[in-house]
Amino acid sequence: MTGTGQRAPRTGRSWISRWDPEDEAFWNDGGRRVARRNLWASIASEHIGFSVWSIWSVLVLFMTPEHGFSTTPEQKFLLLSVVTLVGAVLRVPYTLAVPIFGGRNWTVVATLALIVPTVAAFFLVRDPDTPFWLLLVLAATAGVGGGNFSSSMANINSYFPEREKGWALGLNAGGGNIGVATVQLVGLAVIALFTTSSGYLVPLFYAPLILLSAWWAYRSMNNLVHVRADAAAQLSATRDRHFWIMSLLYVGTFGSFIGTGFAFGLLLQAQFGLEPVQAAGIAVLGPVLGSLIRPVGGRLADSLGGARVTLWVFTAMAVCSAVLVLAVQASQLGLFIGAFAVMFVLTGLGNGSTYKMIPSIYAARAEDAIAAGEPREQALARTKRVASSMLGLIGAVGALGGVGINVGFRESFAATGSTAPAFVAFGAFYLLCAGVTWAVYLRRPARSASADEPLPVTAR
Repeated sequence: MTGTGQRAPRTGRSWISRWDPEDEAFWNDGGRRVARRNLWASIASEHIGFSVWSIWSVLVLFMTPEHGFSTTPEQKFLLLSVVTLVGAVLRVPYTLAVPIFGGRNWTVVATLALIVPTVAAFFLVRDPDTPFWLLLVLAATAGVGGGNFSSSMANINSYFPEREKGWALGLNAGGGNIGVATVQLVGLAVIALFTTSSGYLVPLFYAPLILLSAWWAYRSMNNLVHVRADAAAQLSATRDRHFWIMSLLYVGTFGSFIGTGFAFGLLLQAQFGLEPVQAAGIAVLGPVLGSLIRPVGGRLADSLGGARVTLWVFTAMAVCSAVLVLAVQASQLGLFIGAFAVMFVLTGLGNGSTYKMIPSIYAARAEDAIAAGEPREQALARTKRVASSMLGLIGAVGALGGVGINVGFRESFAATGSTAPAFVAFGAFYLLCAGVTWAVYLRRPARSASADEPLPVTAR
């Protein structure tokens, strides 16, 4: 029995009626074990989801005139933008699905749904005569992989105590994010082993992995009974200004990661004329760095404060954008690759630090409510439910940044034949995000727009 009379959950149960990770006795008496078991299965599902979501970032490299494709670089950037957009939009219903269906149940369903875009990709890459409009529509189904992130993060957030959220959410997100790199490695292996005429093997590779991941989720995950569906209450939190501020910051960090992760190989091919095998071999570097470093960003935020780490990240990203402008204008491939590698590291750190800020803000709100007289258990349950929803909804808004990145590249390339103007715009946006982070979460006195609403200092 735990210190509050709660019994630790049994491993074999699919539904858990009581869950209190903030209770040390409960956490040590089986809670940690169950939370980590759910975390590993969640990472596997989210990893496959990200791989399927970003699969077209690899497949466009196979779509060359030598294999009968007539798609232009502008059309390829548009295709990537549409896939990113669908993934971003689906994050909203995916977030709300967890409390309705249960984390375990929804993970199984969402994972099995990935079969649809893999089958579509298999046939599309084999048929270069597919009309572009139909290619757009069918490729867009890969967006279901992007939705997995929000449901996974909202679910895992409920399992861990506040002191471990940065690390747990960082692992969950980083394990998913690295799927962007994994699919590029698969594409590179296919090119190396079977030449660029065998792009259809990339989606074929993922079919058995999808089934395996769904089975793992079914066998290992749980549903939390106390995570109730309250869509109206959860969506009402979007009226909070911190929701929109954190969404803006996440557009800058995650939007940059997913947008450049999708576009990096295509940029190397279109801007510098690299062959598919060369572009794929280099492009895998960036997402690997950004994904592996994300948990470090969460850990740094746990110890130094999320806002401080985020401010440093955005300042460095603005400098990196200026270097990328110089690299493009001087046609310096080595400098371009090096600056892009640094940019991916920075986006990974920023992804971890911004996501740590979100539950911290709502934890501070809970403490304020408790101090005002609200029962502790009720305040913690309410704010944790809202924070989990916000993690998913902010993830949805942030993913729209990936759409902006690819649209920016498309318009810049179409207008000037160069991506330099796009990097100038991105750099200006990062400076804006740095300014907002400092003004809202670090500047003293720490007061919000409302005179009676102090800022959540734990976000620092």
